[in-house]
This record gives sequence, structure tokens and C-alpha cells, in this order.
Amino acid sequence: MKVTSVEVKAAQGLMSPWLFCVIRTDDGITGYSEFGDGRLAKGLTGLVEDLSDIVVGKDPRAVEQLYNAMVRAARMAYGRATWMAIARIELALWDVKAKALGVPVYELFGGPTRARQKVYWSHLLTYQASFSDRLGVKPPSSYDDVKALVRSAIDAGYDTFKTNILIPQGAGEPFKAISQGRRGPLFDQNLTPELLNAATAQIAAIREEAGPDAGICLDVNENFKAEGQIRLGQALEPYNMYWLEIDNLDAESLRMVKDATRTPVITGEQKLGPSEYLPYFEKRAMNAVKVDVQWQGFIPARQTANMAAVYDMNIAPHNFNGHLSTYQSMALCASVVNVRISESDPAQVPWRDELVTHPPEIEDGHVTISERPGWGTDLDEKALEKYRA
Repeated sequence: MKVTSVEVKAAQGLMSPWLFCVIRTDDGITGYSEFGDGRLAKGLTGLVEDLSDIVVGKDPRAVEQLYNAMVRAARMAYGRATWMAIARIELALWDVKAKALGVPVYELFGGPTRARQKVYWSHLLTYQASFSDRLGVKPPSSYDDVKALVRSAIDAGYDTFKTNILIPQGAGEPFKAISQGRRGPLFDQNLTPELLNAATAQIAAIREEAGPDAGICLDVNENFKAEGQIRLGQALEPYNMYWLEIDNLDAESLRMVKDATRTPVITGEQKLGPSEYLPYFEKRAMNAVKVDVQWQGFIPARQTANMAAVYDMNIAPHNFNGHLSTYQSMALCASVVNVRISESDPAQVPWRDELVTHPPEIEDGHVTISERPGWGTDLDEKALEKYRA
């Protein structure tokens, strides 16, 4: 078997394009993957085209060899965008190999370790506030609206949710999500009294509606410096949070935050490859570990998960893209033994289901681990063209 072509396809997503890889072979097997960050779509597409020469004409089943060939060929420009481009090809190669053997990808790694995986409802309130027009929903403009959205998630079978801080704008005006430190008062990453009060009021409303046993996660990304992260974590202690998610790129700083509050902290989605996680593990800087399969690839994601197990930590896969990325994340969960929970985005663009041949089966907040070969679903290339970005 030989690789005949490597293609990049992009479909319209909610925040930015969803990026896909298609690897075609001379015996008719096609491998698919979802990868990267669509906000870097043009650059990632070019990187993939540059790397494709390494695999075209080669046997796609030699995944480890081809993966390391790409890593070593890219050593002079071995940054995060390069990681994502390598991941895109590597993930599609696993799909080809597993389909050639007639087994799911996780069978290649000793799985399955589970039949179902618990997931949380991610971006609850956030997407409804920021993308109400595209989702066809009413944006929240009061804490009663907040509670109603929480109730809808509970009624859908979820008992764990993740949200971002929303800022009230006045009576009857839609709440606004914070800006990820890109503009306005957050440019200096300061936790103002207004933001602290908004965060605690929002979490209080969620806890009141969800009850004492629900899991509540708050993702603050890179919005605050460590002193703000500490004050926020301490203010949220009465609400028995599932975790405070922080994109803190300094292990010692994050350990300082972890030590200063009883609110659990999690990080890691921006880390690519086990060596980048090592300082966090050595410092025991977080309570659980975020791992993104789509951004770093299956080989390094699984290495990181196994390393986390050595340091007595569980992982929580980062997954906020299309359905194929859910299958890839589930394959990781089904091949390791230290998963706490995984991310899920139930509120998404309505055409997401059309892009795959088999949307994930989700019931009572759990995703069924597919027994179909490869990732468990194929891309619908006609739908990709219909919704091309």
C-alpha cells in the first residue's frame, strides 16, 4: 500500500474553520483526521503541504517511522503550528492503518479500556452569548436565563458543565463573554472587582440551579495573571468547583496558584508533546491534565497521558471542534487508564452532523466508544464541499 495524495479540507465552524486531512492510498483506503486551530488555517495548510512530500509514495502503515521522519525533517522550525501540521498527517495515517486491519484505532494500543466515556457540556452560556445568531437561540440577559440554560443541559443528561465568565450589560441587554485578554481592561490581564463579582454571581446561579452534586468548571484561559487566578480561585471555594481551567504557561506560577486555593486547577491544552508537560508534572502544578489530540497528534497525546499516570494524575481531553475530533479523543480515552472526563460541545452549528457518516452516540452525558474500524466515522466529502470554508 502506498500514499497517493495528502489533502487539506476546511469546513465552516462556529468560531473558525474546522480543518481536516484526507490521505488517499493506491488500494482505495482513505484516512481522515481533524486537526489544528482554524484561526491558523492558511499557515497550517501550507505546513501540511510542505510535510506531505515525506509520506506520499510511502507505506502509510509505518506510522511511527513516518511520524518521526516528519518530526526530524521539521527540526529547524519545530514550533506549535508545525506540531499541528504533523498531527494532521499522523492522525490520518492511524485511520488508514486501522482500516487496513479492520479494527478501531484503540485496538492498536491495547484497548478498549472502556465502553463509554463521560463528557461535560463545554461552553455552556458562552456560545449562547457569543454566537446566538448562528445557533438560532436567545442570548442570556439575566441570571434567570443562565439558570434556564443550565436546566436545559441537565435535561439533556449532563451533570457536569464548563463555562466562561459573562459580563452583565444592563437590564435586558445580552451578557458578553470576556475578551481573552485581547482588548479593553483585560489587555493587562487584571482581575477587576467587576469581573470577580460577575464570575461569582454566574457560578452561584449555576450552582443554585444545578444542585450540590453537579460538576461546575470555569475556564478563564489566559485572561488573568497569577494573582488574579488566586483571588478568583479563593472566591469560588464556597461553590465546590469541579475545576478552574487556566492557560498558565509557567509551571512554578501555576503551582503557586494551586497551593493558594482549595479550588482544583487544570491546564495543559496549549502544551504539545510530553517534554512540554514535564515541568508541570515535576512541580505537581495541577490537579488534572488537559491533553488535545487534534493539536499534538495521537502518539504524543498518549505519551503524555501515560506520563501523567506515572505522576498520579488523570487527563481530560480538550475537544471543541467537529465530530471527528470527538472520535479521535475517544480513541485516546479507550487506550489509556487515567481519564477523569472529556470535553464535549453539544451546542454547535447545525451542519456539524452532516460532515460525518456517523455522528457520535451520546446518552446521559456519556459517549459510546465506537467499534467500527479506524476512528469510527468517515468524513462526508460532499458535505465538506457544501460547507467549505
